[in-house]
Amino acid sequence: MDHIDPIGTLLFPALMIFGPLVGFTFFGGMLIGWAKPTPVITRNFRRIVRDDNLTTLAGPVSNLLIVFAAMIVLPSSRRVPDGRQYVYYASTATCWSRVLGVQTVALLATLAILVNLSLFFFNLLPIPPLDGSHLLRNALPYNAVQAYDRIPIWISYLLMMILGPLILDTSQPGV
Repeated sequence: MDHIDPIGTLLFPALMIFGPLVGFTFFGGMLIGWAKPTPVITRNFRRIVRDDNLTTLAGPVSNLLIVFAAMIVLPSSRRVPDGRQYVYYASTATCWSRVLGVQTVALLATLAILVNLSLFFFNLLPIPPLDGSHLLRNALPYNAVQAYDRIPIWISYLLMMILGPLILDTSQPGV
C-alpha cells in the first residue's frame, strides 16, 4: 500500500480503461501508470556510488532475467508437434480466441519478452525518476550533479508523455 500513488496507480489507469466508455479517448488504447518510488537510504551503503548503482540496476536486471527465462520456455514449445506454427501464430496473434494450449505458453513467453525488454530499455533512459537517471547522476562530476538535480520533475513527465507514444508505437505503415 505504501507504493500506491493515487494519480499514477489509480486515476490514470482507470481513465484509460474506462475512459472510452464515456468518450475520453485521449490516450488511444495506451495504458500507462506509475507508483511511488521505493525509498533508498544511501547513507546505509558502505560504498555509496557502487551500491547505489547496484540497487538501481536490480530492476533492469530482473527484467533481463525474465526475458532469459521466457527465451528458455519459448523454444521448448517448438518441440511439440506443430510447435513452430504455434509460436508463429502466438507472435502474430490477431485472433485471441484461437490461442489454445501450447499457443498460450508461446504467447505468454513472447509477451514476456516484448514487455520486459521494453521495460528494460525504458527504465535505463536518463530521465528522472527512471533508473537511468541514477546511473547518469552517479557518473557526473559534482558541478554537473548540482545542475542535474535542479531539473524540474514535471519536465521528466512531459518527456515521457511525448516520447512514450513514439517509442511504444507498434503500428506499421501500410498494414
